[in-house]
Amino acid sequence: MKLITKKLLRRIWIGAGLLFTAWNFISFQAHGVDEEIMTSTAAITVKQTDDFLGFIPQGAKRQVLIFFPGAMVDPTAYAPLARHVAEAGYATYIIKMPWRLATYGYKRINTLAEFADTTKQYVLGGHSQGAKMAAQYVYEYPGKMAGLILMGTSHPRDISLSNSTIPIMKVSATNDGLASPWEVAQNKNKLPAHTEFVVIEGGNHAQFGYYGSQLGDDTPTLSRAEQQNRCEQAIVRFLQHL
Repeated sequence: MKLITKKLLRRIWIGAGLLFTAWNFISFQAHGVDEEIMTSTAAITVKQTDDFLGFIPQGAKRQVLIFFPGAMVDPTAYAPLARHVAEAGYATYIIKMPWRLATYGYKRINTLAEFADTTKQYVLGGHSQGAKMAAQYVYEYPGKMAGLILMGTSHPRDISLSNSTIPIMKVSATNDGLASPWEVAQNKNKLPAHTEFVVIEGGNHAQFGYYGSQLGDDTPTLSRAEQQNRCEQAIVRFLQHL
């Protein structure tokens, strides 16, 4: 009888694990990204490779944004944000990570020819785990980036960038259940005094991209489009001031 019970419990746990994995896979897929976002025009060239999803404007400015996606999130979920930043004149590249985990791929930008032009200013950004690893990259390679943008994260938490001299912006949302305002404030001392803090009232964690809901996140009180708009405005303003 005990053997039967153990087998039953094991099957229940395995079944629950498979359902949870399937739910996460579906939830982290890109949702609501218009086909036009992914289409090249005379003004914006959309380039897809095994390494990145790029949005390159004609006559691109000197500043280039490199973006790390959140853990498990389809890179295309950040395409609307990247496209709109490109429309402001800044080439933007979303880096495709191994197994969609920035912890395994954050150094791959060191080997990409697109980021070897020394006449450019490269700004590294990321969301959630992507932001954590963007901070880690700047910590490990202090002279490579001209700026750092952290979105929807409580990091840096395990390292300190308090002595960094590059411009840094941290964008958070008041209804972010995975990087709450309290958690963000707790690690404020890990960033330099000149860091710009942008708070999106009513925004949550998942609406920094175009994908499904996440466990532990709070309910937003503004639309995804509005949260994206505020985030894009902050990013463009940051790039303009470099």
